[in-house]
Amino acid sequence: MANISYKNFTIGVEEEYMVLDPVSKELKSHEQKIVTEGQKVIKDKVKAEMHQAVVEVGTEICQNIDEAFDDVGTLRKTISQIANDNGFWVGASGTHPFSHWENQLITDHARYNEIVNELQEAARSNLIFGLHVHVGMESREMANHIANSTRYFLPHIYALSTNSPFWEGRQTGYKSFRTKVFDKFPRTGIPENFESIEAYENFVKLLVKTNCIDNAKKIWWDLRVHPFFNTVEFRICDVPMTVPETICIAALFQAICAKIYKLRSQNLNFIQYSRALINENKWRASRYGIDGRLIDFGKEEEVNTRVLIYELLDFVDDVLDPLNSRHAVNHVGQILEHGTGADRQLKIYTESNNLTSVVEYIHSQFLHGI
Repeated sequence: MANISYKNFTIGVEEEYMVLDPVSKELKSHEQKIVTEGQKVIKDKVKAEMHQAVVEVGTEICQNIDEAFDDVGTLRKTISQIANDNGFWVGASGTHPFSHWENQLITDHARYNEIVNELQEAARSNLIFGLHVHVGMESREMANHIANSTRYFLPHIYALSTNSPFWEGRQTGYKSFRTKVFDKFPRTGIPENFESIEAYENFVKLLVKTNCIDNAKKIWWDLRVHPFFNTVEFRICDVPMTVPETICIAALFQAICAKIYKLRSQNLNFIQYSRALINENKWRASRYGIDGRLIDFGKEEEVNTRVLIYELLDFVDDVLDPLNSRHAVNHVGQILEHGTGADRQLKIYTESNNLTSVVEYIHSQFLHGI
């Protein structure tokens, strides 16, 4: 078999952070000060989001996972410093433990005004914080093939990222309530399998033609072939609390893409499962995180989620060294040992019975591990 080149599998990481009042620990509008100051230092790597208490950052196109680690670390340090200088705190959690969305201001921007006008309360209440990972592809045809096959693994990795157990002052019983909030949007969740890139593009054209959307960026699925770049964009995960967690998850997405690519180059494919079946696993991951059971559709039985995560690590093992990402993926062991962000938030809450302590903990972890 010819040697496979893994250099196309570049990585881009986008994270959404919450801006906090250091005294009340509530979400707080930063009146775009953090973005304005940030753009002087890191240019267009920082931007405003729909809600004024949110800051979004995005890395360069990174050639490997170590570049991504450095870039995300620099972005977090920069935003943290600017926030401190302006009298704010920042933190990374899929939802704020107790702030109410009704009190949060919307950024005055044509695109956001239009989304709020169309989606109304679903948009105004969408006060959540996610992680998006882009993995580079050699072509859009390959991107579509890889997107189809990687859908199966979305719940496994999502379980590792769960970091939103609280909503508006309540313990929700979910490890990730963020996706429950986002489900109110149209065009979300696990996508269908598209038999070709043309089928996907025709679907987008139909939605544009019939005024469902004005552009493909209004397709908010858990993973998509990016409308403009040759990337597969993974959008299912809560923003992780720490950089090592973010990088571990990015490395897993990259490794799964590389593995599916390797199979394809050997004329093999990973079995395709229906959206309805994958959704069953997504729901379980959202509810129980790494401590539940997912369905192994091949065996047609429930399996401990941790066992399936170890099986996933075995599945991608042969591409980790070519990608130079083994050290990043190894952090899965830490997550399984110490819990996801959700597990750690719940532990603090159990010990303190105080959601303010949870916010203090989230803030304290923002630069952890850099």
